Amino acid sequence: MLIFALNMGKVYDIYKHNIYGVMATLAFHIIVLIVLFTSNLEYGKKYTEDAILLDFRNEAPKLPEPEKDRLQQQEIAANSQQMSGSNQLASNRAVNDAAKPGSRSNDPFFDKAYNNEIAAAKQLVNDVNKTLAKKIPEIGDIPMPEENTLGKTREEVKQSNFKGKSNIHYFLENRYHARLPIPIYLAEGGGEVIVDIVVGRDGRVLDANPRPNSQIADLTVLAYAKLAAEKTWFNEDASAPEKQKGTITYRFVAQ
Repeated sequence: MLIFALNMGKVYDIYKHNIYGVMATLAFHIIVLIVLFTSNLEYGKKYTEDAILLDFRNEAPKLPEPEKDRLQQQEIAANSQQMSGSNQLASNRAVNDAAKPGSRSNDPFFDKAYNNEIAAAKQLVNDVNKTLAKKIPEIGDIPMPEENTLGKTREEVKQSNFKGKSNIHYFLENRYHARLPIPIYLAEGGGEVIVDIVVGRDGRVLDANPRPNSQIADLTVLAYAKLAAEKTWFNEDASAPEKQKGTITYRFVAQ
C-alpha cells in the first residue's frame, strides 16, 4: 500500500506539473476532430450535388412502335419540305428589289424623291385633265399672212428655206410646205402649241389636233393653231404614205 501511495503521489506530481500541457493537447485534438468532421460534411454535400448535375441516366419515355414510326415519317417529310424550299429560294440570278410592285426604299433620300415624283405626276395629270376639260373656242375663217411656195421645185424650196430662228417648225419626212399660214401674231396670249397632223398624198392636211398645254391660259391660241394647221398645204407626193403623220409647232408671241 505504501508503494501504491508513493506511485500515486508521483502521478499526481506529474499531473500537477503537466496539467496545462495535457489540456492544450486535448483542446488541439478536439479542434482537429471538429475541422475534419466539418470538412467531411462539405465534401459529401458537394459530391452529392455534382452527382446530381452529372446524372445522365434519365431516358425519354419509350413510345409504342406505331407512334414512333409516325413521328419519324413526319420529321422526314418536314426536313424534305424545308430542303425543297431552300432549293427554290437559292439562285445565282441577281434580283432588283426595286422592280417589285409596291416596293420602297428605307432611305429617306429615295423616299423623298419618290414622293416628289408621285406629286409631280399627279399635278401633271390634273393639269392635262383641266386643259382637256376646256373646250377650244370655235372661230370663223380668219385671213392669215402666209408663206407661199407654189410653183417652186423641191430644190428651189430647199434653197429658199429660212436658216435662222423661226416661230413655226414642222416635221414631215420628205415633204415641204406649199402654203404655210402664219397665225403667231393673232392672239393676245403667248405660248407654244404642237399640232399633230395627218397629210394626204395630195399635200392637204386631213386632220389637225393641238396637244394640251397647261401653261397656256388663252385657249384662242389653240384655236388659231388648229385653224392654221388645217389651212397648210404640202407638196404632192404619189410615193408618200396615204396618211402621213407629222407635227407643226407654233410659238405664239404675246401681244
